[in-house]
Amino acid sequence: MDGDRIAEIVGQWRRERPDLDPSPLLIIGRIQQLADLLDAALRPPFAAANLGNGEFDVLAALRREGEPYTLTAGQLSQRMLVTTGAVTKRVDRLIARGFVSRSVFEADARGRVVGLTPAGVALIDRLIEDHLANEAAVLRDLTDSERGGLERLLATLTRAIVSQLSGSETRG
Repeated sequence: MDGDRIAEIVGQWRRERPDLDPSPLLIIGRIQQLADLLDAALRPPFAAANLGNGEFDVLAALRREGEPYTLTAGQLSQRMLVTTGAVTKRVDRLIARGFVSRSVFEADARGRVVGLTPAGVALIDRLIEDHLANEAAVLRDLTDSERGGLERLLATLTRAIVSQLSGSETRG
């Protein structure tokens, strides 16, 4: 990437609309740009396994639960912060590939649980190693102090946005 495109954009807005403060773009624009860059940097192992990011998320959510690696669609939805419809589509694709299965929920025969198959466990165990190594490589140029500070700032920003969105839902 040549130069700092976000700073250039802010400079253009300052020139064209000096009555506005475009400085939030220096943070929000960079976060959005960073999200795109992170996807490009972290996606290759998923693509090599012919998985989308969402399918990786299903496998990871199930694996993190521990044995027997099962969750309901509603639980998956909560853990992945997506709709149950999105979960169903992802699960259907993973079932077709033999990485997860769907079975009757023992506590309620009307419900279903999704579980990792042995092939799914093997795949996610391999992919999570690659994924965490890629994340570590992305962060390698930051000191421990910088990483800690960035983590705290991002957590603070996340809480502020969640609070703002929660407040707007109650007002709306």
